[in-house]
Amino acid sequence: MRIFDQPEAQDLGPYLHVADRRLNILSVFDDLRYDRSDADLLSPAMRQHVAKVLSKLEFKQTSGTVLKHKAADLRCIMPKFHALGASPFDITRYADKRPQDFYVLTPTQTACQFIDNYALEEAVELIKSLIVRQPINLFRLMDFLERKPSHEAFRAAIGHLKYVQRMALQQEPLRSMRSLG
Repeated sequence: MRIFDQPEAQDLGPYLHVADRRLNILSVFDDLRYDRSDADLLSPAMRQHVAKVLSKLEFKQTSGTVLKHKAADLRCIMPKFHALGASPFDITRYADKRPQDFYVLTPTQTACQFIDNYALEEAVELIKSLIVRQPINLFRLMDFLERKPSHEAFRAAIGHLKYVQRMALQQEPLRSMRSLG
């Protein structure tokens, strides 16, 4: 049973979004404006919002970082950083996720997963479709790009993504959205 394919899960509201079904990622809205020094983590308000929305789909919070749907044998995992200032690319490194489970990530962490798991063109398209719903911290993402071929190739797309995000922020629904925290 694929919970997030059910009709009642198609609209999780403006703050929670099934960002990728292949990687099983839910993205929770963070903020409209970012600073390079912003910590990229799920705030308590973001975690509470996820728990509230998913409770309507019969998920129960079993710990501070895990929500479980018993009938579907499905978990939604909100991974935590293990070190202050850790790379958003590493957020899923230590999370114990089964193939059917979902990660709940910030939009920036979601974009990092796209960069690491898809070819350049596909990653850029996925990130563009994400940032028109949930802006990402492009400056933080740039700071953590590594010196590996996939990251170096992605660096050239940052300027275009900044433009796409700037245009999205000037239009509804993003223009009137407010941070959860």
